[in-house]
Amino acid sequence: MRHRKSGRKLGVTASHRKAMLNALCSALIRHKKIQTTTAKAKETRMVVEKLLTRAKNAVAGETKGKDIHARRQVARMIHDRNDVRELFTEIAPKIASRPGGYTRVVKLGRRFGDGAEIAVRELVDYNTGEAPAKKAKPKKTKKKGEEAAAKGAKTG
Repeated sequence: MRHRKSGRKLGVTASHRKAMLNALCSALIRHKKIQTTTAKAKETRMVVEKLLTRAKNAVAGETKGKDIHARRQVARMIHDRNDVRELFTEIAPKIASRPGGYTRVVKLGRRFGDGAEIAVRELVDYNTGEAPAKKAKPKKTKKKGEEAAAKGAKTG
C-alpha cells in the first residue's frame, strides 16, 4: 500500500527521476515555459516551487547574509551556472511579492504518437497571455524590367 507516499514514480528509477526533474527545472528557468506530459509537469511543481522560494527568500533579505548558501543549495539541483544566475538576478526579484504559486500548468490535450496527456508548465509572471507575434514578410517589389514584361503580358 502507498499510504502517505507523495510523488509519482513516472516509470523510471529514482536516480533517473531525480535527474529528469532537475533537467525540467533547469529548462523551465531557462525558457520560462516547458512542454511535457501532464504527470511530469505536476511532479516538476514540487521541485521548482521550492527552488523559487529559496531564491526569493535569499534575494528578499529574509535570510540576510545567506545568499551564497542559498545559491549553493539551488546549484545542487540546477547544474548550469547561467540558470542559477538568472534565477537569482532576474526571476527572484520579479516574484518577490508573490506568496507562492509561481508556476501554472496548462493542459494541451493528447499527444498524437502515444496518446499521452501533454501540458505546459510556465512561470506565472512571465506569461503575457499572447502568442508570439510573427514577423511580417516584406512584400516583393518588381523590378522595372519585370513590371514592363508583366504589363505586356496582361495587355497582350
